[in-house]
Amino acid sequence: MPRRFTDAKDLLDDLLDRFEAGAASPIAHPDYAAFPSVIDADAFLKRIREAEAAGAVSLGWGRRGKRDQLAHVRLASPEALYQYLGRTPAPQIAQDAVARLVGGSALHDFLKTGAAQIAAVWGRGKTWHGFASSDVDTLRHAFDLAQAILDNKHLDVDYKTFSRRTVKHSKTLERVEGVVVRLLSGVLEFPPGARPREALRAIGLERFAPPLLIAGKVDLLGADLAGATPLYLGIAPKEADRVRFREPPAYVLTIENFASFNRHVAEADPSRLGATLYVGGYPSLATQQALRTISAMVCEQTPIFHWSDIDPDGTWIFHTIERAVGRPILPHLMSVEIAERSGQAPTKKSAPARCPPNSGIASLAAYLAEDGSKILEQEELDPILPTPRRRSD
Repeated sequence: MPRRFTDAKDLLDDLLDRFEAGAASPIAHPDYAAFPSVIDADAFLKRIREAEAAGAVSLGWGRRGKRDQLAHVRLASPEALYQYLGRTPAPQIAQDAVARLVGGSALHDFLKTGAAQIAAVWGRGKTWHGFASSDVDTLRHAFDLAQAILDNKHLDVDYKTFSRRTVKHSKTLERVEGVVVRLLSGVLEFPPGARPREALRAIGLERFAPPLLIAGKVDLLGADLAGATPLYLGIAPKEADRVRFREPPAYVLTIENFASFNRHVAEADPSRLGATLYVGGYPSLATQQALRTISAMVCEQTPIFHWSDIDPDGTWIFHTIERAVGRPILPHLMSVEIAERSGQAPTKKSAPARCPPNSGIASLAAYLAEDGSKILEQEELDPILPTPRRRSD
Protein backbone atom coordinates (compact mmCIF):
# COMPACT_ATOMS: atom_id res chain seq x y z
CA MET A 1 0.00 0.00 0.00
CA PRO A 2 1.40 3.45 -0.95
CA ARG A 3 2.66 5.57 1.95
CA ARG A 4 0.66 8.81 2.10
CA PHE A 5 1.34 11.91 4.18
CA THR A 6 -0.05 15.34 4.98
CA ASP A 7 3.09 16.48 6.84
CA ALA A 8 6.08 17.15 4.61
CA LYS A 9 8.69 16.49 7.26
CA ASP A 10 7.07 13.16 8.15
CA LEU A 11 7.21 12.18 4.49
CA LEU A 12 10.86 13.19 4.12
CA ASP A 13 11.83 11.40 7.33
CA ASP A 14 10.02 8.30 6.13
CA LEU A 15 12.09 8.30 2.94
CA LEU A 16 15.28 8.29 5.01
CA ASP A 17 13.91 5.70 7.42
CA ARG A 18 13.27 3.30 4.55
CA PHE A 19 16.61 4.10 2.94
CA GLU A 20 18.36 3.23 6.20
CA ALA A 21 16.34 0.00 6.33
CA GLY A 22 17.66 -0.99 2.91
CA ALA A 23 15.34 0.54 0.28
CA ALA A 24 17.44 1.93 -2.57
CA SER A 25 15.03 4.56 -3.91
CA PRO A 26 11.94 4.84 -1.70
CA ILE A 27 8.80 6.69 -2.79
CA ALA A 28 6.05 8.41 -0.75
CA HIS A 29 2.83 10.14 -1.69
CA PRO A 30 0.82 13.16 -0.53
CA ASP A 31 -2.56 12.32 0.99
CA TYR A 32 -4.78 14.90 -0.69
CA ALA A 33 -7.99 13.56 0.82
CA ALA A 34 -6.65 14.14 4.34
CA PHE A 35 -5.34 17.72 4.06
CA PRO A 36 -7.32 19.92 6.50
CA SER A 37 -7.32 22.86 4.05
CA VAL A 38 -5.87 24.22 0.84
CA ILE A 39 -3.48 26.29 2.94
CA ASP A 40 -2.06 23.10 4.51
CA ALA A 41 -1.70 21.47 1.10
CA ASP A 42 0.16 24.55 -0.22
CA ALA A 43 2.52 24.53 2.80
CA PHE A 44 3.17 20.83 2.25
CA LEU A 45 4.04 21.39 -1.42
CA LYS A 46 6.27 24.37 -0.59
CA ARG A 47 8.37 22.26 1.82
CA ILE A 48 8.66 19.44 -0.70
CA ARG A 49 9.79 21.84 -3.44
CA GLU A 50 12.48 23.20 -1.06
CA ALA A 51 13.78 19.68 -0.63
CA GLU A 52 13.74 19.25 -4.41
CA ALA A 53 15.69 22.49 -4.86
CA ALA A 54 18.27 21.15 -2.40
CA GLY A 55 18.73 18.10 -4.64
CA ALA A 56 17.34 15.76 -2.00
CA VAL A 57 14.23 14.45 -3.76
CA SER A 58 12.71 14.20 -7.21
CA LEU A 59 9.02 14.81 -7.85
CA GLY A 60 6.54 12.90 -9.96
CA TRP A 61 3.45 14.62 -11.33
CA GLY A 62 0.01 13.44 -12.32
CA ARG A 63 -1.29 12.73 -15.78
CA ARG A 64 -3.91 14.25 -18.01
CA GLY A 65 -6.16 16.48 -15.90
CA LYS A 66 -3.88 16.12 -12.85
CA ARG A 67 -0.63 17.15 -14.49
CA ASP A 68 -0.29 20.04 -12.04
CA GLN A 69 -0.79 17.81 -9.00
CA LEU A 70 2.14 16.23 -7.17
CA ALA A 71 1.80 12.43 -7.47
CA HIS A 72 4.83 11.13 -5.55
CA VAL A 73 8.15 12.08 -3.99
CA ARG A 74 11.23 9.95 -4.59
CA LEU A 75 14.49 10.04 -2.63
CA ALA A 76 17.20 11.36 -4.96
CA SER A 77 20.16 12.05 -2.65
CA PRO A 78 20.23 10.74 0.93
CA GLU A 79 23.19 12.99 1.73
CA ALA A 80 21.33 16.07 0.56
CA LEU A 81 18.20 15.12 2.46
CA TYR A 82 20.15 14.50 5.67
CA GLN A 83 21.63 17.98 5.30
CA TYR A 84 18.30 19.58 4.43
CA LEU A 85 16.57 18.05 7.47
CA GLY A 86 19.55 18.56 9.78
CA ARG A 87 19.37 14.84 10.56
CA THR A 88 22.30 12.63 11.54
CA PRO A 89 22.51 9.39 9.51
CA ALA A 90 21.61 6.25 11.45
CA PRO A 91 24.97 4.56 10.63
CA GLN A 92 26.81 7.47 12.21
CA ILE A 93 24.52 7.42 15.25
CA ALA A 94 25.11 3.67 15.51
CA GLN A 95 28.87 4.05 15.21
CA ASP A 96 28.95 6.67 17.95
CA ALA A 97 26.66 4.58 20.18
CA VAL A 98 28.68 1.39 19.79
CA ALA A 99 31.87 3.32 20.53
CA ARG A 100 30.27 4.21 23.87
CA LEU A 101 29.06 0.64 24.25
CA VAL A 102 32.49 -0.98 24.11
CA GLY A 103 34.84 1.91 24.86
CA GLY A 104 37.30 1.24 27.65
CA SER A 105 36.19 -2.37 28.09
CA ALA A 106 38.36 -5.46 27.60
CA LEU A 107 35.72 -7.61 25.97
CA HIS A 108 35.73 -11.23 24.88
CA ASP A 109 35.96 -11.52 21.08
CA PHE A 110 32.44 -12.94 20.93
CA LEU A 111 31.06 -9.90 22.74
CA LYS A 112 32.93 -7.64 20.31
CA THR A 113 31.22 -9.50 17.47
CA GLY A 114 27.90 -9.02 19.22
CA ALA A 115 28.53 -5.28 19.47
CA ALA A 116 29.29 -5.14 15.73
CA GLN A 117 26.02 -6.95 14.99
CA ILE A 118 24.12 -4.48 17.16
CA ALA A 119 25.80 -1.61 15.31
CA ALA A 120 24.66 -3.09 12.00
CA VAL A 121 21.06 -3.25 13.22
CA TRP A 122 21.15 0.29 14.58
CA GLY A 123 22.76 1.44 11.34
CA ARG A 124 19.60 0.37 9.53
CA GLY A 125 17.53 2.50 11.86
CA LYS A 126 16.14 -0.57 13.66
CA THR A 127 16.09 -1.63 17.30
CA TRP A 128 18.02 -4.64 18.58
CA HIS A 129 15.64 -6.80 20.61
CA GLY A 130 13.79 -3.66 21.64
CA PHE A 131 16.91 -1.60 22.37
CA ALA A 132 17.51 1.54 20.32
CA SER A 133 20.83 3.33 19.95
CA SER A 134 19.60 5.75 22.62
CA ASP A 135 19.59 2.84 25.10
CA VAL A 136 23.34 2.40 24.90
CA ASP A 137 23.95 3.03 28.60
CA THR A 138 21.59 0.21 29.58
CA LEU A 139 23.22 -2.14 27.07
CA ARG A 140 26.66 -1.16 28.35
CA HIS A 141 25.64 -2.59 31.71
CA ALA A 142 24.57 -5.82 30.01
CA PHE A 143 27.94 -6.10 28.26
CA ASP A 144 29.81 -5.43 31.50
CA LEU A 145 27.78 -8.10 33.30
CA ALA A 146 28.32 -10.60 30.50
CA GLN A 147 32.07 -10.01 30.52
CA ALA A 148 32.19 -10.38 34.31
CA ILE A 149 30.49 -13.77 33.96
CA LEU A 150 33.04 -14.85 31.37
CA ASP A 151 35.71 -13.79 33.85
CA ASN A 152 34.03 -16.07 36.45
CA LYS A 153 33.37 -13.16 38.78
CA HIS A 154 29.87 -14.50 39.37
CA LEU A 155 30.97 -17.68 41.12
CA ASP A 156 30.23 -17.92 44.85
CA VAL A 157 28.44 -14.56 44.74
CA ASP A 158 24.70 -14.06 45.06
CA TYR A 159 22.69 -12.43 42.28
CA LYS A 160 22.32 -8.91 43.67
CA THR A 161 25.83 -8.68 45.08
CA PHE A 162 27.27 -9.63 41.69
CA SER A 163 25.18 -6.92 40.03
CA ARG A 164 26.22 -4.30 42.59
CA ARG A 165 29.91 -5.14 42.36
CA THR A 166 29.89 -5.13 38.58
CA VAL A 167 27.67 -2.18 37.62
CA LYS A 168 27.20 -0.38 40.98
CA HIS A 169 23.50 -1.24 41.29
CA SER A 170 21.99 -4.39 42.79
CA LYS A 171 18.88 -4.47 40.58
CA THR A 172 20.44 -3.84 37.18
CA LEU A 173 20.96 -7.52 36.38
CA GLU A 174 17.27 -8.21 36.98
CA ARG A 175 16.41 -5.63 34.31
CA VAL A 176 18.83 -6.87 31.65
CA GLU A 177 19.19 -10.58 32.43
CA GLY A 178 17.55 -11.55 29.13
CA VAL A 179 20.09 -9.49 27.20
CA VAL A 180 22.98 -10.92 29.22
CA VAL A 181 21.88 -14.47 28.39
CA ARG A 182 21.45 -13.55 24.72
CA LEU A 183 24.96 -12.09 24.61
CA LEU A 184 26.46 -15.19 26.22
CA SER A 185 24.44 -17.84 24.40
CA GLY A 186 27.08 -18.30 21.72
CA VAL A 187 29.85 -18.81 24.27
CA LEU A 188 28.18 -20.71 27.13
CA GLU A 189 25.73 -23.59 26.90
CA PHE A 190 22.35 -22.76 28.40
CA PRO A 191 19.25 -24.94 28.76
CA PRO A 192 17.37 -24.67 25.43
CA GLY A 193 14.00 -23.72 26.93
CA ALA A 194 15.08 -21.96 30.09
CA ARG A 195 13.99 -18.50 31.13
CA PRO A 196 16.90 -16.06 31.65
CA ARG A 197 16.87 -16.47 35.45
CA GLU A 198 17.01 -20.28 35.09
CA ALA A 199 19.77 -20.06 32.48
CA LEU A 200 21.95 -17.91 34.76
CA ARG A 201 21.23 -20.22 37.67
CA ALA A 202 22.55 -23.15 35.64
CA ILE A 203 25.97 -21.49 35.34
CA GLY A 204 26.17 -20.58 39.02
CA LEU A 205 24.51 -17.18 39.26
CA GLU A 206 21.53 -17.26 41.60
CA ARG A 207 20.13 -15.39 44.54
CA PHE A 208 21.03 -18.21 46.91
CA ALA A 209 21.35 -21.90 46.13
CA PRO A 210 18.14 -23.87 46.83
CA PRO A 211 18.45 -26.76 49.27
CA LEU A 212 19.47 -30.19 48.02
CA LEU A 213 16.86 -32.79 48.94
CA ILE A 214 18.10 -36.33 49.52
CA ALA A 215 16.22 -39.47 50.60
CA GLY A 216 17.94 -42.64 51.71
CA LYS A 217 19.76 -44.24 54.60
CA VAL A 218 21.94 -41.24 55.24
CA ASP A 219 23.48 -39.40 58.16
CA LEU A 220 25.17 -36.03 58.34
CA LEU A 221 28.65 -35.68 59.72
CA GLY A 222 28.16 -34.53 63.30
CA ALA A 223 24.50 -35.64 63.43
CA ASP A 224 23.32 -39.23 63.93
CA LEU A 225 19.99 -39.67 62.15
CA ALA A 226 19.65 -43.43 62.63
CA GLY A 227 16.76 -42.97 65.06
CA ALA A 228 14.90 -40.55 62.79
CA THR A 229 12.82 -41.52 59.80
CA PRO A 230 12.33 -38.35 57.73
CA LEU A 231 10.93 -38.69 54.22
CA TYR A 232 14.00 -36.80 53.04
CA LEU A 233 16.61 -34.31 54.19
CA GLY A 234 17.21 -30.81 52.94
CA ILE A 235 20.77 -29.50 53.08
CA ALA A 236 22.68 -26.62 51.56
CA PRO A 237 24.50 -27.92 48.45
CA LYS A 238 27.83 -26.83 49.94
CA GLU A 239 27.22 -29.24 52.80
CA ALA A 240 27.10 -32.29 50.53
CA ASP A 241 30.45 -33.44 51.87
CA ARG A 242 28.75 -33.98 55.25
CA VAL A 243 26.52 -36.73 53.84
CA ARG A 244 27.34 -40.25 55.04
CA PHE A 245 25.65 -43.45 53.88
CA ARG A 246 24.81 -45.87 56.68
CA GLU A 247 25.01 -48.64 54.11
CA PRO A 248 25.87 -48.59 50.41
CA PRO A 249 22.81 -47.55 48.39
CA ALA A 250 21.54 -49.96 45.74
CA TYR A 251 21.37 -47.06 43.31
CA VAL A 252 21.55 -43.27 43.07
CA LEU A 253 18.64 -41.56 41.31
CA THR A 254 18.37 -37.85 40.54
CA ILE A 255 14.91 -36.51 39.68
CA GLU A 256 13.93 -33.27 37.96
CA ASN A 257 10.32 -32.92 39.12
CA PHE A 258 9.35 -32.35 42.77
CA ALA A 259 6.11 -34.34 42.58
CA SER A 260 7.87 -37.28 40.93
CA PHE A 261 10.59 -37.10 43.60
CA ASN A 262 8.05 -37.30 46.42
CA ARG A 263 6.13 -40.11 44.73
CA HIS A 264 9.27 -42.14 44.10
CA VAL A 265 10.43 -41.84 47.71
CA ALA A 266 7.02 -42.65 49.17
CA GLU A 267 5.74 -45.23 46.67
CA ALA A 268 8.63 -46.87 44.84
CA ASP A 269 11.29 -46.96 47.54
CA PRO A 270 9.76 -46.68 51.02
CA SER A 271 12.54 -48.95 52.37
CA ARG A 272 15.20 -46.49 51.17
CA LEU A 273 17.12 -49.05 49.15
CA GLY A 274 18.69 -46.29 47.11
CA ALA A 275 19.64 -42.65 47.41
CA THR A 276 17.20 -40.33 45.66
CA LEU A 277 17.99 -36.66 45.05
CA TYR A 278 15.82 -33.81 43.82
CA VAL A 279 17.76 -31.50 41.47
CA GLY A 280 15.18 -28.71 41.24
CA GLY A 281 14.55 -28.53 37.51
CA TYR A 282 17.57 -27.10 35.76
CA PRO A 283 20.32 -28.01 38.24
CA SER A 284 22.18 -24.99 39.55
CA LEU A 285 25.97 -25.00 39.55
CA ALA A 286 25.93 -25.54 43.33
CA THR A 287 23.64 -28.55 42.85
CA GLN A 288 25.90 -29.93 40.13
CA GLN A 289 28.90 -29.67 42.45
CA ALA A 290 26.94 -31.40 45.23
CA LEU A 291 26.01 -34.26 42.89
CA ARG A 292 29.67 -34.65 41.99
CA THR A 293 30.55 -34.87 45.69
CA ILE A 294 27.86 -37.44 46.50
CA SER A 295 28.51 -39.60 43.43
CA ALA A 296 32.14 -39.89 44.52
CA MET A 297 30.95 -41.45 47.80
CA VAL A 298 29.49 -44.52 46.10
CA CYS A 299 31.47 -47.27 44.41
CA GLU A 300 31.80 -47.54 40.64
CA GLN A 301 29.45 -50.55 40.64
CA THR A 302 26.59 -48.48 42.08
CA PRO A 303 24.42 -47.42 39.13
CA ILE A 304 23.47 -43.75 38.86
CA PHE A 305 20.21 -42.87 37.12
CA HIS A 306 18.40 -39.69 36.17
CA TRP A 307 14.67 -39.20 35.59
CA SER A 308 13.39 -36.17 33.69
CA ASP A 309 10.67 -35.28 31.23
CA ILE A 310 11.09 -36.93 27.85
CA ASP A 311 11.72 -33.71 25.97
CA PRO A 312 14.69 -31.57 24.85
CA ASP A 313 15.00 -29.91 28.27
CA GLY A 314 15.07 -33.32 29.91
CA THR A 315 18.00 -34.39 27.74
CA TRP A 316 19.83 -31.17 28.61
CA ILE A 317 19.34 -31.78 32.35
CA PHE A 318 20.45 -35.42 31.98
CA HIS A 319 23.62 -34.49 30.08
CA THR A 320 24.39 -31.68 32.54
CA ILE A 321 24.24 -34.12 35.46
CA GLU A 322 26.22 -36.67 33.45
CA ARG A 323 29.03 -34.16 32.97
CA ALA A 324 28.80 -32.99 36.59
CA VAL A 325 29.29 -36.43 38.13
CA GLY A 326 31.99 -37.35 35.64
CA ARG A 327 30.87 -40.96 35.15
CA PRO A 328 28.26 -42.81 33.09
CA ILE A 329 24.66 -42.47 34.20
CA LEU A 330 21.55 -44.24 32.98
CA PRO A 331 18.16 -42.83 31.95
CA HIS A 332 15.27 -43.90 34.14
CA LEU A 333 11.82 -43.99 32.53
CA MET A 334 13.27 -41.96 29.65
CA SER A 335 13.28 -43.89 26.38
CA VAL A 336 12.12 -43.83 22.79
CA GLU A 337 9.79 -46.75 23.52
CA ILE A 338 8.02 -44.89 26.33
CA ALA A 339 7.75 -41.75 24.20
CA GLU A 340 6.22 -43.67 21.30
CA ARG A 341 3.85 -45.56 23.58
CA SER A 342 2.64 -42.75 25.84
CA GLY A 343 3.88 -39.44 24.47
CA GLN A 344 2.34 -36.76 22.30
CA ALA A 345 3.50 -34.39 19.59
CA PRO A 346 5.15 -31.20 20.93
CA THR A 347 3.41 -27.88 20.36
CA LYS A 348 6.74 -26.42 19.25
CA LYS A 349 10.02 -27.96 18.17
CA SER A 350 13.25 -27.25 20.05
CA ALA A 351 16.72 -28.75 19.91
CA PRO A 352 17.71 -31.51 22.35
CA ALA A 353 21.04 -31.52 24.17
CA ARG A 354 24.21 -31.82 22.13
CA CYS A 355 25.83 -34.90 23.58
CA PRO A 356 28.45 -37.42 22.44
CA PRO A 357 27.46 -40.87 21.11
CA ASN A 358 28.54 -42.57 24.34
CA SER A 359 26.19 -40.44 26.46
CA GLY A 360 23.46 -42.35 28.27
CA ILE A 361 20.88 -40.04 26.68
CA ALA A 362 22.31 -40.03 23.13
CA SER A 363 19.67 -42.31 21.60
CA LEU A 364 16.77 -40.33 23.08
CA ALA A 365 18.35 -37.01 22.03
CA ALA A 366 18.72 -38.33 18.47
CA TYR A 367 15.08 -39.42 18.48
CA LEU A 368 13.84 -36.03 19.75
CA ALA A 369 15.73 -34.28 16.97
CA GLU A 370 13.68 -36.19 14.36
CA ASP A 371 10.43 -35.04 12.82
CA GLY A 372 7.47 -36.86 14.31
CA SER A 373 9.05 -37.48 17.70
CA LYS A 374 6.86 -37.37 20.80
CA ILE A 375 7.40 -35.92 24.28
CA LEU A 376 6.10 -36.86 27.71
CA GLU A 377 6.06 -35.18 31.12
CA GLN A 378 7.44 -37.44 33.82
CA GLU A 379 4.42 -36.85 36.08
CA GLU A 380 2.43 -38.96 33.60
CA LEU A 381 4.37 -42.04 34.71
CA ASP A 382 4.10 -43.96 37.96
CA PRO A 383 7.41 -44.31 39.80
CA ILE A 384 9.26 -47.64 39.81
CA LEU A 385 12.59 -48.78 41.17
CA PRO A 386 15.44 -48.34 38.69
CA THR A 387 17.62 -51.29 37.71
CA PRO A 388 20.58 -51.47 35.33
CA ARG A 389 18.56 -53.83 33.12
CA ARG A 390 16.11 -51.00 32.45
CA ARG A 391 18.63 -48.93 30.52
CA SER A 392 16.32 -48.75 27.46
CA ASP A 393 13.21 -48.07 29.54
